[in-house]
Amino acid sequence: MDTREFNEIIAANSSWISALRTEVGKVVIGQQALVDRLILSLLCKGHVLLEGVPGLAKTLSVKAMAGTLHAQFARIQFTPDLLPADLLGTMIYNPEERQFTAKKGPIFANLILADEINRAPAKVQSALLEAMQERQVTLGETTYRLPDPFLVLATQNPIDQEGTYQLPEAQLDRFLIKISMRDNSKATEVSIMDRFMSENPFDTLQTVCDTDHIKTMQEAVREVFVHSCVKEYIADIILATRNNSRIQVGASSRGTIGLLRLSQAYAAMEGRTFVRPDDVRYMAPYVLAHRVIMAGHMDEKKEKTVIRELVDQIAVPVEDWEN
Repeated sequence: MDTREFNEIIAANSSWISALRTEVGKVVIGQQALVDRLILSLLCKGHVLLEGVPGLAKTLSVKAMAGTLHAQFARIQFTPDLLPADLLGTMIYNPEERQFTAKKGPIFANLILADEINRAPAKVQSALLEAMQERQVTLGETTYRLPDPFLVLATQNPIDQEGTYQLPEAQLDRFLIKISMRDNSKATEVSIMDRFMSENPFDTLQTVCDTDHIKTMQEAVREVFVHSCVKEYIADIILATRNNSRIQVGASSRGTIGLLRLSQAYAAMEGRTFVRPDDVRYMAPYVLAHRVIMAGHMDEKKEKTVIRELVDQIAVPVEDWEN
């Protein structure tokens, strides 16, 4: 991709994101920050975990996002009796051909809504790991590549609710970001009633782009320039999580790559061809809070506060990071 083509793609990105925000905003009221983070994750091929009590539009947000993209969408309801084969598929014997054939499961789609993921047992959660990380599924003796793009948007209820299983650290690390849903304000609740009173906003959703456009944008995001001093800044943040008295286990190298990619995506969303240190500072809590294990029990809000305080203590690069 030459420089001129790259600059044109980044410039066109702003109008595409604006259209996507408008369409999703027809259904998801008062959650602009949530919509932006879903778009960022799409741009850098990162999986998303949405957490909140029932009724806070977690599922609605994902369905609205899928409704604006001309891509394959599958919703998988995770339940205690769900089996790995229900997710991935299985081998079925064909008596006419006297051989087994693969029956692919719902995981073979571009956008996967893994609804209430923490209600499924550990064996099903583990079956999702290969698909999330390797973007492939093994059925029998054959490995099948998943469609491109491939994005898992998972929702979960708080772990203190009945019938939930805590996600293992290895699986949490596969999610690029974790977003906690908060209660709406009074004004937002009134806006929701006004919007849904006369019609279903889903009926008015328009397709914004297709999979080819998404892949083009994803390739462009990887070309966003990151100065060596900004890379060192990211490394300093990651190393600081491993040497902090309030953090028992720091972020892994997967967190390093995640922070790099999300910073590139945020720069592209802002219409820039380079990453600023402020991009890294802003994204760090969303990438790292769910990846580290705190020394004591903390809620997610406190965990993000710890990460922000940690980042504030690290010297910000002052070099010419545009070139």
